[in-house]
Amino acid sequence: MRSFDLAPLYRATVGFDRIADLMDRALSADVAQPTYPPYNIEKTADDAYRISIAVAGFTPDELSVEVRDGALHVAARKATDETDKTYLHRGIATRAFERRFALADHVRVTGATHEHGMLHLDLIRETPEALKPRRIEIGRPTDVQAKALETVEV
Repeated sequence: MRSFDLAPLYRATVGFDRIADLMDRALSADVAQPTYPPYNIEKTADDAYRISIAVAGFTPDELSVEVRDGALHVAARKATDETDKTYLHRGIATRAFERRFALADHVRVTGATHEHGMLHLDLIRETPEALKPRRIEIGRPTDVQAKALETVEV
C-alpha cells in the first residue's frame, strides 16, 4: 500500500493546483477506472487527437457530450424500451455510462460524429500567441545614441 501526501506541494506552489490534482488522482488507489465502454485515443496530427468510443446500441439522441471544468464528459442513457422482447442471448450492453477525460490546457473539442456504432470526438491543441516562441531581433544602437555616449566627459 502506497500513500503519498501532496500537502507540501500545495503549500509550496502557486498556480499548479491542476497538476497536483492530476497527480493526486493518478496516485490514489481507491479510484477504480471504469472499463465500459471501450475507447481509443489516437493522435491524428501534431496538435490533433481523436477519441473513439464504442457506443453500439445508442442513438445520437441518447448520447451527451459536454466540456466543463477542464474535462470532457461523455454520457449515455438508453431510452426505455416499451416493447416486450424475449432475448435468448443479450450480448450488446446498452447500460448507461458516464466517462470523463481530463483535457490539457489549450485543448478544445472541435466536433463529434456518430457512425457505425462509434462516437468520434475530435480535439485540437491551440497554443495561444502569447505562449508561442517568438524571435526577438537584436538591434544596433542608433547614431544619435552613439554620439551622445561619445560626448560624455568625466
